[in-house]
Amino acid sequence: MEVILLERVAKLGQMGETVKVRPGFARNFLLARGKALRATEANKKRFEDQRAQLETRNLERRSDAEKVAETLNGQSFVLIRQAGETGVLYGSVSPRDLADVVTREGFTVGREQFSLNQPIKTLGLHTVPVVLHPEVEVSVTVNVARSPEEAERQARGESTTAREEFNLDDLGLEVGAALAEAGPDADDR
Repeated sequence: MEVILLERVAKLGQMGETVKVRPGFARNFLLARGKALRATEANKKRFEDQRAQLETRNLERRSDAEKVAETLNGQSFVLIRQAGETGVLYGSVSPRDLADVVTREGFTVGREQFSLNQPIKTLGLHTVPVVLHPEVEVSVTVNVARSPEEAERQARGESTTAREEFNLDDLGLEVGAALAEAGPDADDR
């Protein structure tokens, strides 16, 4: 199916280009979200008539996105979640969770703007790309922790899932002393 793009779409094309896509992608994504029109003669004329308005609207949206990007880029957000001792979450952090925490901090970002390839399933600091506009992308850091105190320790760079390390030399001496007390035949039992 051929469509005319009404805005830049990543990995597909620029505004005004006529591209060939699969019917399902066109119907369920591009046409449904107003990112494209079917490539008919009437729609081509309609696009050319509205081209100046579409370009103006695109520039306005881009400048708004750049203003938000200046304050949002590099920000760090804390998410408190339950996790096991090894640092694996009992659930996962989804784009909806990220949108909620960023919105609570005063930014206007939708869940579809977070570009997660896979959900976050471990404790720690995670860098997440945010696509504010097809031409404006920033990164935020998400600190997933079990408590606010743990989040502070993670932010300082401390590991919160490391277990106490044993000194093998001390352990070897203790085992050696126990074998010496048991006598020379202790190994044969």
